[in-house]
Amino acid sequence: MTKKILGRVDKVDFPELKLKAIDVKIDTGAYTSAIHCSKIREVDNKLYCIFESKGHPNFKSDEVIFDTYTYTDVKSSNGHKENRYKIKTTVVFFGKSYKINLTLSTREDMKFPVLIGRQFLKHKFLVDVDIENQSYKQTITK
Repeated sequence: MTKKILGRVDKVDFPELKLKAIDVKIDTGAYTSAIHCSKIREVDNKLYCIFESKGHPNFKSDEVIFDTYTYTDVKSSNGHKENRYKIKTTVVFFGKSYKINLTLSTREDMKFPVLIGRQFLKHKFLVDVDIENQSYKQTITK
């Protein structure tokens, strides 16, 4: 299988979350992928989430309900461990849908509402830090 080349940032769709052209940072230093979640409620073994960020106008969803989710420990670059919710959804790169595990995080102060880590990237993509928006550019030219 030939690996597609991604740049350091891109714009992708999360169809199950009804999010389109979302800015993502490709981070080979991060193991897990993370998405900003502004409101999280856990009620009767269901997870209720709203994906919304003031700094990103197209990053706005209605409430999304997850019947299946887990918890995972995520260690930051400074060594701090945090227990987070983890969901499974679909992401679209280069017009192709992929399953992705995302931890739910507060990324309101971050430039990108989504971080794509190595766990997702391995066996699928190579990263060239000199380029940007390779998947998005291919999508808009079709």
